[in-house]
Amino acid sequence: MTKLVRILLADDHTVIRQGLHLLLEREPAFRVVGEAADGRQAVALAEQLRPDVIVLDLAMPNLNGIEAARQIAARVPATAIVVLSMHADESYLLQALKAGARAYLLKDSADSDLIAAVRAVSDGKGFFSPAISRLLADDYVRQLQERGAHDSYELLTSREREILQLLAEGKSNKDVATLLNLSPYTVETHRANIMQKLNLHSAPEIVLYAVRKGMIS
Repeated sequence: MTKLVRILLADDHTVIRQGLHLLLEREPAFRVVGEAADGRQAVALAEQLRPDVIVLDLAMPNLNGIEAARQIAARVPATAIVVLSMHADESYLLQALKAGARAYLLKDSADSDLIAAVRAVSDGKGFFSPAISRLLADDYVRQLQERGAHDSYELLTSREREILQLLAEGKSNKDVATLLNLSPYTVETHRANIMQKLNLHSAPEIVLYAVRKGMIS
């Protein structure tokens, strides 16, 4: 039997919410259980309804989407957060990831990407609009060329690349240790080496790097 995915929608534009509602409920396994018109209402409904997934607009009144995401991630950690944004911009993406988002969609591609994004996050994976992935990859290459730098990815061992991929997909150190039959201490050591070689400082930066590299979608 297919698992039912319970979804909360949060967007201050009624027409957009209605469109997303109709789009999501075309999927037999998806059920929209609530709608919020601002950030505070989104947090309150997330706590009340405890949905599997919340689709959250970044630009909302009363409480912006980043702060709403941060509060929802803290109060209802089992709810996966899909962010909708008009900004194809690295700084917004990094803020969203740091706030707890697992997926980042551009509003103009939501109709084609939203179903896949909800499926991905409900399975514990991340998802990013293909346009975002392309933009970040192109921008990363341009930055390297401007600095005359080389991609530090080449410094990673094959085991480190394998672990980087799993961490970027949202796996914990414990998950990685189990999957690769390693001790958590060994995974932590590899993780520290990866972050040092790539000059990364947090889990969201690992995800952002992987998106730039096209390692995850």
